[in-house]
Amino acid sequence: MTIDGIISKPFALLAVLGTLCLSGACATQSALAEAPAELHSHEWDRDDEDDDTIEMRYAAERRMEWQHPDFHKQDKDSLLHVQILGINDFHGQISAGRRVANRPVGGAAVLASYLTAAQTDPNDPRLGDHTFIVHAGDHVGASPPESALLQDEPSISVVNLLANRFCRFNDRTDGRDRLRAWEIEESRDDRRDRRMHPKCNLVGTPGNHEFDEGKDELLRLLNGGNHPTGPFMESPYRGTRFPTVSSNVVDEKTGKSILPPFVIKQIKGVHIAFIGAVLKETSTIVTPTGVAGLKFLDEADSINRYVRRLRRTEGIHTFVVLIHQGGRQTTYEGPTQPGGLINGQDIVNIVSRLDDDVDVVVSGHAHSFTNALLKNQNGAEILVTQAFSSSTAYGDIDLTIDRRTGNVVAKSAAIVTTFADAGPGLIPNAQVAELVAQAQAKVAPLVNRVIGEAAIDLLRAENQAGESALGNLIADAQRAALGTDFAFMNPGGIRADLLAGPVTFGELFTVQPFGNSLVRMTLTGQQIYDLLNQQWLNQPFPRILKTSGLTYTWDNNRLIGDRIVEVRRNGTPIDRQASFSVTVNNFMAAGGDNFTVLTQGQNQVGGPIDLDALITYVQGLPQPFSAAIEGRTVRLN
Repeated sequence: MTIDGIISKPFALLAVLGTLCLSGACATQSALAEAPAELHSHEWDRDDEDDDTIEMRYAAERRMEWQHPDFHKQDKDSLLHVQILGINDFHGQISAGRRVANRPVGGAAVLASYLTAAQTDPNDPRLGDHTFIVHAGDHVGASPPESALLQDEPSISVVNLLANRFCRFNDRTDGRDRLRAWEIEESRDDRRDRRMHPKCNLVGTPGNHEFDEGKDELLRLLNGGNHPTGPFMESPYRGTRFPTVSSNVVDEKTGKSILPPFVIKQIKGVHIAFIGAVLKETSTIVTPTGVAGLKFLDEADSINRYVRRLRRTEGIHTFVVLIHQGGRQTTYEGPTQPGGLINGQDIVNIVSRLDDDVDVVVSGHAHSFTNALLKNQNGAEILVTQAFSSSTAYGDIDLTIDRRTGNVVAKSAAIVTTFADAGPGLIPNAQVAELVAQAQAKVAPLVNRVIGEAAIDLLRAENQAGESALGNLIADAQRAALGTDFAFMNPGGIRADLLAGPVTFGELFTVQPFGNSLVRMTLTGQQIYDLLNQQWLNQPFPRILKTSGLTYTWDNNRLIGDRIVEVRRNGTPIDRQASFSVTVNNFMAAGGDNFTVLTQGQNQVGGPIDLDALITYVQGLPQPFSAAIEGRTVRLN
């Protein structure tokens, strides 16, 4: 049975959505393994970070500035001003509803209004002609139902509405303009792809979530064509009007890029190269089926390869990097303060190795803000930005280029929050608002179905030990679904809180949007100890699993790899030689998040979709239902 094109039952819907085996955790920004447990709440790409306060938002809006020492000696007539508006980690957040310090922020229509206003200056009527809108990955994936249930096509369509007249669909039917594969070694500037126009104002790069459903689905979203099952916003779906670039994702067999590594833009004879990259750890945080046949190369090496090439062959000296990797800036002291303090050494290390000609890095993945001048190993200062997440902010980047040399002689940036109660947010973009309304109407019959009633707010927030009330609820649901001794849930797979009151299908979907299937397996007691020790071992930050059926104690003063003191079942220590039945999701079962012990599990049997398990469990609880932190995880020291 269908309702307005949407399958009426959740299990049927998720079956239609097919192999949505998406990763649950992705950010590598917060801390090393020795970091205090207070940072556990930052260990995945969350939508409302603990440090996302109104004070942090206001601080982020202060403009970071850099000028070449000889800037004031420049011939003003030779200077070209270029504006770059950067977003990251959109995650299909097309609807309004986010809040910062009780102020409404974001939504696609509000974001679009801000981006349009940023290109409007009565003193510079040509500003829009010198502006590029870029996104740094995770534009789709882990999305709310109004985008996710429609294959995330609405999120692509929102960006398409921001395109200028030079951006075109690559849908010629004569075969000459259809991009078959980007064979960069054979064609430096392949004009068969109509989206590569040098004056098209949009450029994107993929994040790890773009690979959640595999390469073929990524290319479908970009190049057009209907999803095998649907439902759809439009038919036929035409893909993007803009290029998506990545320099470090190659076919494992051929070694060739699966996407254009770069795109060259042109303004008044000045060439600007945009080079993309995704974090090389993507293969460890996406379900293996999503990255099968792909290789993720070192980010800095890949970027530098094309910087050197384009400098040599095209004479380009202005380079903008779009990278899905980032950190969290914890200090910020104003417009002339270089550096700041960045938690997340990956982005710092990548930037330190970049070529001197790289001017700007638009980053993502950490769902925080960055506005800093980071030095490479030669002392060149590279402007690095990141604009929070989920349509709640954008980076406003200004470049001044010497047209005679092609070099950037001044650059600055501010991170602007898209408040919906002020400025451009008061008049949301009408076209985008209409598209969002259509998507919402399409999924409303299913999304609004009430599943149960929560007695209290059930939050992802963790205590010092890493336990959370919502995590306990989800782990209990998964254990109940397969009737196992224990269950383990990765924290990054929990994407939203549940608030008190009626709980709808849409809210539960937002909590668990990945469509992972549950897996039953057998582990020994020793393997369970090993699994729990992997919460710190070979992790960029602690990943404290949510558990059901057991309790355990860990000691922060013990060596990584040996922090688990004791695991108990019903108050009794488990036998390390005994066997136990365990439930995990298929992402974890495949070794996702570096929980490699699970790949050794015996007697593996597939189960229901994780969301179905949660729905069934919630429906079976006495109403209104609740959950709490119970001391399942105990921290010493």
